[in-house]
Amino acid sequence: MSGYTVTVRASARVKKRPHERLDEALAELRRIGQELADTADTRAVGGRLMRRFDPVQQVVGRIELRGPGVRCGVDVRGDGSAEAFTGRVRRTLVHQQPGESPYDALARELGV
Repeated sequence: MSGYTVTVRASARVKKRPHERLDEALAELRRIGQELADTADTRAVGGRLMRRFDPVQQVVGRIELRGPGVRCGVDVRGDGSAEAFTGRVRRTLVHQQPGESPYDALARELGV
């Protein structure tokens, strides 16, 4: 049984990948997040009769990391940007420092 699970939710699919160590799981999370960001290309939806959602407001992929004492992840937006969060039900945005990627900010938050 693995210690950490990376769950990828994208394109109406869910994939779970087990990892023994936190650093391996974070590396997998980063790799998948960058792949999703590279392929993110959504258009604005809505407009006249419903609220308009720009690509930055749409989540095209969510990568979650769960394990002993760890509940966090990254949302990849329709414009290719990403935001790291902690928590599961109540998510808290992880603030990035200047020059820091969301993946680096998440690793900093986890103390890795």
